[in-house]
Amino acid sequence: MALYADSDPLLAHKHGIAAAHHAGRLAVVRESAGYAAYRAGYYEIALKELRAANRISGDVSMWPVMADCERGLGHPLKALALAGSPEVKRLAKAEEVEMRIVAAGARRDLGEVEAAVVTLTCKELSNESEEWAVRLRYAYADALSAAGRIEEARDWFGKCAVLDVEDTTDAYDRKN
Repeated sequence: MALYADSDPLLAHKHGIAAAHHAGRLAVVRESAGYAAYRAGYYEIALKELRAANRISGDVSMWPVMADCERGLGHPLKALALAGSPEVKRLAKAEEVEMRIVAAGARRDLGEVEAAVVTLTCKELSNESEEWAVRLRYAYADALSAAGRIEEARDWFGKCAVLDVEDTTDAYDRKN
């Protein structure tokens, strides 16, 4: 599955289905199948597989992706329920930041753009060294833009662009 995860998500998903069929009681198999389905856009299947992996292993690291699956299925309130659950306190910093980004997206799905900005307002915005800093700054800048706070958004797109050395976002273009 991992071999095709980026280059052919659909093929990775098909491999995930086969693996889950043959080794469905192994958390790592269900988790891999869930991530493959997620990358292929099969959010309902991804959610099912990730929930199974969570039940088997107790690992909460996949909760942000589960919440994003709920968003993909059009259930922003369910995504927010996951984001507000006690299990979130057990997330590592990277997953905690990702959950914050997903929760802000759910707020935007509900038309609560200012609440999305508030959700993303955190001390981690000042971080410049972690892998997740680009995604967090981009999400924050995008939320500011959606809230009509254009000058602040440009400033944060600029701060994001400085860190985005691999050019994974369009922050450089949006800062102008």
